[in-house]
Amino acid sequence: MAKTLQNFSSLCTILLTLLLLLTLVGASEHRFSRPLSRAKLGLKKEKLSHLRFYFHDIVSGHSPTAVRIAEAPTTKNSSTAFGAVLMMDDPLTAGPELGTKLVGKAQGIYASASQTELGLLMVLNFAFVEGKYNGSNLSVLGRNAVFSAVREMPIVGGSGLFRFARGYARARTHKIDLNTGDAVVEYNVYVLHY
Repeated sequence: MAKTLQNFSSLCTILLTLLLLLTLVGASEHRFSRPLSRAKLGLKKEKLSHLRFYFHDIVSGHSPTAVRIAEAPTTKNSSTAFGAVLMMDDPLTAGPELGTKLVGKAQGIYASASQTELGLLMVLNFAFVEGKYNGSNLSVLGRNAVFSAVREMPIVGGSGLFRFARGYARARTHKIDLNTGDAVVEYNVYVLHY
């Protein structure tokens, strides 16, 4: 009986050792992260691109390109529309007139985030439809102090030709209609990408 117990103990030790080894081998196959080669991802030399276009934010009329989707109970009493949230699908054009060549759309959300000035939280993608950038996007997440002469917002990423993008967008109001709220904004975007 002592010999059977000793054989059983040896067998258990062997099985536990094998189980531990299999667990370690399996764990290496399911690593959370690993270093990668830029070349294997097809990433070449990083370049800096400058894009210039006009953003048409139309909130009035029969076919607005930005619509209010939510507001706080106090928004109507706020001088800055604090708490208002708008969804946009704004045209991006090559020139300041709406009829000029469409180069993309600004799609996303902006919200009034300041109680003391018209300061917007901008969460959007510039979805390009023209030339070599067709199908590529740049993502913006930042603050837009609307009545400042020039506003700067970070480019936090991108897709397509803008994979691994980073940079900034400078916005300058070209034209605003204070009666309707419609605006045309010139954007100069400086982006590092591969």
